[in-house]
Amino acid sequence: MTNHRMHFLRPSTLLLAVAALLGGCASQPGRAPDARPAAATAAHAARSHRPQPPPSRTGIVACDEYLASYRACHRAAAIFPPDQIETRYREMRQSLLRDAADPRVRPQLAARCNALARSLREALHGKSCGAVAAPTLGSGT
Repeated sequence: MTNHRMHFLRPSTLLLAVAALLGGCASQPGRAPDARPAAATAAHAARSHRPQPPPSRTGIVACDEYLASYRACHRAAAIFPPDQIETRYREMRQSLLRDAADPRVRPQLAARCNALARSLREALHGKSCGAVAAPTLGSGT
């Protein structure tokens, strides 16, 4: 019985077990110690917590096209009072950018933007989005 216990304590068996454990840990991504100095790590952490400006595009063609035409088409369709269009545009843009960044929502966004564009085209009743010129600043009109 003592011989069986000694089998588990043989140096070659123990060495193989340790090598297997260390080999498994070495292959894990992100397990290597960070060699950067503490000051560089702290500076990186401070930079990563700054609010980043939102991207300029959603990356979804239907949504980017809808946003590109939003102001002019809403002016032409007269859905909202002219003084509300910019605010509503910014809200829609933020909503679409936020949803585009959410991997659970992103797959449905193209269909949503196509539906929004379709509704807007219907509200135009055949008018062109360029039918109403955007007001110019300082024009007094």
